[in-house]
Amino acid sequence: MSSSPVGERSRGGRESATRAALIEATAQVMLEEGYAAATSRRVANRAGVKPALVHYYFPSMDDLFLAVLREGAEANLARQRDAVVSDEPLHALWRLNSTHGARLFMEFIALANHRKAIRSEIAAYAERFGDAEEAAVAAAMTAHGVDLQAFPPVVMSMIVTSLARIVLLERGLGITRGHAEAEAFIQRYLDRFERPSS
Repeated sequence: MSSSPVGERSRGGRESATRAALIEATAQVMLEEGYAAATSRRVANRAGVKPALVHYYFPSMDDLFLAVLREGAEANLARQRDAVVSDEPLHALWRLNSTHGARLFMEFIALANHRKAIRSEIAAYAERFGDAEEAAVAAAMTAHGVDLQAFPPVVMSMIVTSLARIVLLERGLGITRGHAEAEAFIQRYLDRFERPSS
């Protein structure tokens, strides 16, 4: 007996929902407990499904981790596109680099030390993210007549992005030394370069 197209669509929808639930559960476990805690059993329990379903959708844990990374990367790139066209793109990019998405990204960086496939995917994502961020920084600096040879946009972008992520990482560890001062310093410069030249 063959299934109807309606039945196939319905099953596809359920499968899609289960796959999405597994990806979301993995991201949650990684954020709350670290990547080492994201076992198939733990993920299945969080998603409310049987452990065998994890391997039905993702033959290996690397496949699952890559799916989580790719979905997160695409969502973050979409948020970045919104940020760079906002009224205050530099402020929006700073906030973007200071969010939980950045925390999950750092968890993947730790995971990449042990998994080559993750390392390659992170490198590809970082290139795309960095290119767009550098362009936004370059546009702001150019509008203010900054010497781009003395202050290369790629370097300035790396400094701000790295500082945002370090503050986020340290805060998660309970370290706050210098954070208020660093954030005040960054805000002064974001304010300065966000505003149109007078």
